[in-house]
Amino acid sequence: MSISIVFDVRYTRVMAKTATKPTPSSTLIEIPLIEQLDACCAPLTEAAISAEDAEVAARVFKALSDPARVRLLSMIAAGDPTGTCVCDMNATIDLSQPTVSHHLKVMLDAGLLERERRGSWAYYRLRPGVLGRLASILSE
Repeated sequence: MSISIVFDVRYTRVMAKTATKPTPSSTLIEIPLIEQLDACCAPLTEAAISAEDAEVAARVFKALSDPARVRLLSMIAAGDPTGTCVCDMNATIDLSQPTVSHHLKVMLDAGLLERERRGSWAYYRLRPGVLGRLASILSE
């Protein structure tokens, strides 16, 4: 039995499939967009970026295109390195809890954040090296 890896940038998923018909036990693994950004993109000043790489980069930067997300990312980056509780963010920012959760999920899906459950609360922290990765794409 041979195994192939199928990568679809549009959905940011990798699916392991057998050479024969996929089975219900096929594994779907999410790859954060930030990891794809590392794999695809050299600094923009080195060479023109391909259409596929531009799509990946745009999706990562789109996750930061809302001022509330930038504020939340700043709170997390300036907070405790072991994680910032979503309860503290709700108390600090003038947004409803569902809106804060939505913004955090967008950044989580883009690979900018990591989440850990502690009891009934979720704690968020920056993925290691994420700000450096973003800066390296835009560096001269």
